[in-house]
Amino acid sequence: MRRLVQAAAAALAGAGAVLVAAGAVPAAAQGTLKVGSTPTGIPFTFLDTKTNTIQGVMVDVITAVGKEAGFAVAVEPLQFSTLIAALTARKIDVISAAMFITPPRKEVIAFSEPVYTYGEGLIVAKSDTKEYAAFADLKGETVGAQVGTAFVEPLKASGLFSEVKIYDTIPDLMRDVNSGRLKAGFADSPILAYNIKLGMFPNLRLVDGYKPIVIGSVGIGVRKDDPALRTRIDEALAKLKQSGDLARILEKWGLKPAVNPS
Repeated sequence: MRRLVQAAAAALAGAGAVLVAAGAVPAAAQGTLKVGSTPTGIPFTFLDTKTNTIQGVMVDVITAVGKEAGFAVAVEPLQFSTLIAALTARKIDVISAAMFITPPRKEVIAFSEPVYTYGEGLIVAKSDTKEYAAFADLKGETVGAQVGTAFVEPLKASGLFSEVKIYDTIPDLMRDVNSGRLKAGFADSPILAYNIKLGMFPNLRLVDGYKPIVIGSVGIGVRKDDPALRTRIDEALAKLKQSGDLARILEKWGLKPAVNPS
């Protein structure tokens, strides 16, 4: 009889392990959530070398959301192009980075309500004084964009450029334009502006007259099979917007609150 009881207990324990491994425990039920963010998207997310931690707008936002919703966060640095795969593989529970809410991404994961809205920016060398307003103004040139971003496909689909080079990070893209190896680069306008403001790329300028064609909203990403977590995040975001706390986070990082969706 004792052996039967022991065998039954072992079987139940094994089944429990399988359920946990398969991710049967919803992220919403956990006390601390693993948050995927990138180390190279300043001011949204970046590696603070003084503290060796990821900081930025989206870290502050998800931390404030967690405080409202009743969970702690553990931020894990990941490359932008790996974030969705890490989420669906249950290596992380949430994505909080400069990730647009797009139809293709919504086929794979779910998103919170919008946090911040903006379009792509265009960078060229300071010595290039031409005022570019659209893709067509760079016809025949070699341009670049970051892998996995919403800007890559429109650039390629336009058929206007001799080549669209793909970069792992925005700083890599900016470095090539800064050094003259690339004619122009397209990326998240707040990230480009913040890097230039810091003086990290002195030979670059953000083209003021350029009119973005990919306008998107950044949201917090969650798994589709965790609607309870999405609801908690949306409720917390609504409170942060209403209280003005979200606007204060945006202002802290130099982003205009007026662009923040209501």
